[in-house]
Amino acid sequence: MPTSRDCTHSFAPLLALLSVALACAAPCANAQEFSLLAGPLFSASETTYSWNGTYREGLGRFAAWSFSWLNEGHLSGHHRDGQALQAWGRLPLWNDRVELSAGAGPYRYFDTTAASAGGDYSNTHGWGVLGSLRAAYYFDRRWIAIAQLNHVHAFGGPNTTALMLGVGYQLEVSGERGPRQRPEPRTSKVTHDELTVMFGKTILNSDKSESAKAGSLEYRRGLGRYVDVSASYLHEGGHIQSRRDGIAAQLWATRAFFDDSLTLSAGLGPYVAINQTDQLPQDRMGDGRVSALFAVSASYRFGSRWVARVTWNRVVTRYNRDTDVIEGGIGVRF
Repeated sequence: MPTSRDCTHSFAPLLALLSVALACAAPCANAQEFSLLAGPLFSASETTYSWNGTYREGLGRFAAWSFSWLNEGHLSGHHRDGQALQAWGRLPLWNDRVELSAGAGPYRYFDTTAASAGGDYSNTHGWGVLGSLRAAYYFDRRWIAIAQLNHVHAFGGPNTTALMLGVGYQLEVSGERGPRQRPEPRTSKVTHDELTVMFGKTILNSDKSESAKAGSLEYRRGLGRYVDVSASYLHEGGHIQSRRDGIAAQLWATRAFFDDSLTLSAGLGPYVAINQTDQLPQDRMGDGRVSALFAVSASYRFGSRWVARVTWNRVVTRYNRDTDVIEGGIGVRF
């Protein structure tokens, strides 16, 4: 059975939505770059795979920042992935066709490991530093060829090095070749009011990756030009070691592209279980009531009222019941 950490299994819904949006996009777009890279990963005497999806924005001709979801494959006793923020120094060359850059920043990881005392596995959370070297070639029609070297220094886990190749796409173009220096500023909110029903799958971050059907109802509203807030009811399904139903509130950093038809966002907030069934000792049940909910989401808007949305949630617990909840659905804007 595929696990929640397999190469592109969990990322497939977001990639599908992005592919549709890019295919349908009008020539006049607005924002920055999205890329997907994959390749071999090395740690001590082991070799596995790695992949990452990255959103990147310019901070001027010689600087940029990025947000990435990084997956470090399957090392012995470790299935690790997480999110990284990086600051980049960059050097455009060859009439801006080529860009060389170096970046570094914090890496928040989630690791499924062998349990140290009792139990089958453990969900370990920690911090590290992600350093990267990147070489990119910019084609005339928005596409980018990328080679990147990543090194993870983890505080409390194995260090890794990965060599990755992949492609990027310019979500905003400047009319000239090469990377855009800065995104166009917005003058209005990305989101007004949206109500969305979604269905999908819950995958337990365990050594067996048990799964169940999931569903949610989400209300979302824009607070500012780049900030949304959401309130949702989440049902994680049954027939797995941890079943939860609960309510969540999240703040989202949101960007819109292609005349506001496509949106990408990352959100974080508390998730409170109001109904749960756990195989836990009675004195541990309280640990599972409040968890953190991190998510990345993409939506595509059809006309003035309808929206299709795909969301990948990571439920972060304190009692070894982390889950990935991957959903897609239809919403209405009002």
